[in-house]
Amino acid sequence: MPDDDLTIKLTRDQALVLSDWLYQMMGTAAFDNLVNEERAVWSPLYAITGTLDKSLVEIAMPDYSDRVHHARERLLEGLGDIARPPAES
Repeated sequence: MPDDDLTIKLTRDQALVLSDWLYQMMGTAAFDNLVNEERAVWSPLYAITGTLDKSLVEIAMPDYSDRVHHARERLLEGLGDIARPPAES
């Protein structure tokens, strides 16, 4: 079976939020333990994080935190009730 490349398209907001989340999660015990259950997953994770790091100029901008915050807000608006935690009684 050939090793053909696959292209995944993300919006800039999706890429920024995913990049930030991966940066925060990778290296934490919970995340690393989960991924270590299937070590092969590290390979695509490194490919994704490397591509995001090279593609997102926002990472080096002084207002990075604001950009991530606003990107999260826009994505959450688009999700509506999907994966929303149940309201507390």
